[in-house]
Amino acid sequence: MFVIFLSPHFPYNNIYWCKHLKRLGATVFGLANEEYISPELRESLTEYYRITSLENFDEVKSAVKDLMGRYGGSPDQWRVESHNEYWLELEAKIRDEFHIPGFTTTEIRKIKAKSSMKELFRLAGVPCPAGKVIETLEDAKRYAQEIGYPIVVKPDIGVGAADTFKLNNEADLERFFSTRKTTTFIFEQFIDGTIESFDGLTDSIGRIVFFTTHKFSSGIMEVVTDDSELFYYSERVVPEDLRELGFRVIQAAGLKEKFFHLEFFRKKSDGQLVALETNMRPPGGVTMDMFNFANDIDLYYEWANIIERNQFTSSHYRRPYHCCYVGRKERFHYKHSRDEIHRAFGPHQIVMSGHMPTLFAKVLGAEFVVLRTTSLDELKPILKFIQERYD
Repeated sequence: MFVIFLSPHFPYNNIYWCKHLKRLGATVFGLANEEYISPELRESLTEYYRITSLENFDEVKSAVKDLMGRYGGSPDQWRVESHNEYWLELEAKIRDEFHIPGFTTTEIRKIKAKSSMKELFRLAGVPCPAGKVIETLEDAKRYAQEIGYPIVVKPDIGVGAADTFKLNNEADLERFFSTRKTTTFIFEQFIDGTIESFDGLTDSIGRIVFFTTHKFSSGIMEVVTDDSELFYYSERVVPEDLRELGFRVIQAAGLKEKFFHLEFFRKKSDGQLVALETNMRPPGGVTMDMFNFANDIDLYYEWANIIERNQFTSSHYRRPYHCCYVGRKERFHYKHSRDEIHRAFGPHQIVMSGHMPTLFAKVLGAEFVVLRTTSLDELKPILKFIQERYD
């Protein structure tokens, strides 16, 4: 297999995909505008192809044409990946241009736009909040009368909670329209619930070969608007209703050779699940590493194994651990340093820690600790110790 990996230097874990692909026999190309890449990354690539900008499609197209011309092979022997939400549309344009298997531009639109996600949920028979793209204040007022306040307003295409607002009344609605950006926004019914994710990986014919779930301390919108802390942890048993709805969505999407991250609200009123959004790529931050820690497997290797050999060899996984991400914000003064945390609990419980890139710190915290335990009773006091701070 020939694999073109966009932006192999960022985020940090892209190197693992490349390394395993090459070890398994794939011909791996890095395509980016970085002048410097680490020796370790360079060794994980067959060739690093540097261009001026990934934003310039003519330049990207010329690079891909050159690589395919020099290395040969039919289009179905090639793949283009980034595992990065930002480059999904570029991936699709390359596939369209060179007839490479994978999501096309039309299909990408269906999984990136939140309004289109709702069509996917309806196709899968999965409940989701009422929502509609609205351009005028008058239409917004009419829709508010239909679904009631509060209303959540967010970009139809966007990542995280950037430019996301909770409008509690008509005054908030009018204020939003007086200051709104030119972005296309979707207006959604507010759901009072907790977030549960359905995460996993599909093989070359679309079977889900790995899946898990995480519970979140709060929604991303609340973390950003309140600048609060975030933690989330994996469950050892995936709730049956979440499993059923998650499988329906992935099957309806026709996802192949891809990771996925679906988000659901579990409503506080009746415990029912409502689909929030789809992300057809690995979850961000260090969640990929959490998959591995929670299951004692290597999903970086397994994805490469699916691409190169159409095999998944970790079907024995049993979720022996809860794995928890704990973010810490710069504005808080914590009682215990990361060194103290490591000394207090040891390497079997504290499996990872570090600093988040500035790009992710608003949501995930400036620094983080990842812990794992066999029970929630064991996890909760460690979590409390990590987040304990001075008043």
